[in-house]
Amino acid sequence: MACKVTGTAFITGGASGIGKATALKFAEQGITSLALLDVNLAQLESTRDELRSAFPHVETEIIQVDVADEASVNNAVQKTVSRFGRIDIAVNSAGISGIPTKTHELSLSAWQKVIDINQTGLWLCQKAVIQQMLKQESRGTRQGRGVIINLSSMFGVSAPPAEFAIIPYTAAKHAVVAITKLDAKTYGKEGIRINAICPGYVDTPIIRQGIESGSMNSEFEKTPLGRPADAEEIADSILYLASPMSSFVCGAALVVDGGHTL
Repeated sequence: MACKVTGTAFITGGASGIGKATALKFAEQGITSLALLDVNLAQLESTRDELRSAFPHVETEIIQVDVADEASVNNAVQKTVSRFGRIDIAVNSAGISGIPTKTHELSLSAWQKVIDINQTGLWLCQKAVIQQMLKQESRGTRQGRGVIINLSSMFGVSAPPAEFAIIPYTAAKHAVVAITKLDAKTYGKEGIRINAICPGYVDTPIIRQGIESGSMNSEFEKTPLGRPADAEEIADSILYLASPMSSFVCGAALVVDGGHTL
């Protein structure tokens, strides 16, 4: 069986980074309908134009959305279903890192901003997508009613170096794994398969300055592979979790970190 995907994919954080790489990978590997969500409309338009150029047969809907706002999320799901009829794959990749600050110096508002987007926002997206998937007919044992992949982090299963001081990010990414595991138990019997992906360091705008300056080199040296991942490498792993190739994988937190957490 090839690692192919079909139907409609719904990707939050789809304008850049891992979300964009996943959209391109899905289009390359069989998806014919894409809904891309992000708060940054200009980047969404740029990603849509790139998809149209490379994959003119793929229908793409772009939706500006605030994942921390329930009405905005629900509207995005409704708009996607109105155009494409259903949601077969959802990838929840919207997130922010926040400003590094130790707990005793961290304000409640700074904590809440990261939690609102990375944890509550992901849960709101998952809630709305599950509500839709429960209405859908199953596409068979391997595909079911739908598949959800949540973006956690290697710091969702371990702690970052103390000097990173990213406590709300770390807390939220641990919560993503917990949300994934419990909802996988709850909805697996309904034909909805839910997993998490836990990337290590990835060459995206969040750490690119550190890559270019060399300040991240000591962290890369802790990784057996000795480098950051390319976003496409994480998209390949998401493709696996989205495809029928992983049809018996449920509630997993797949760590893709080059061995950093070993």
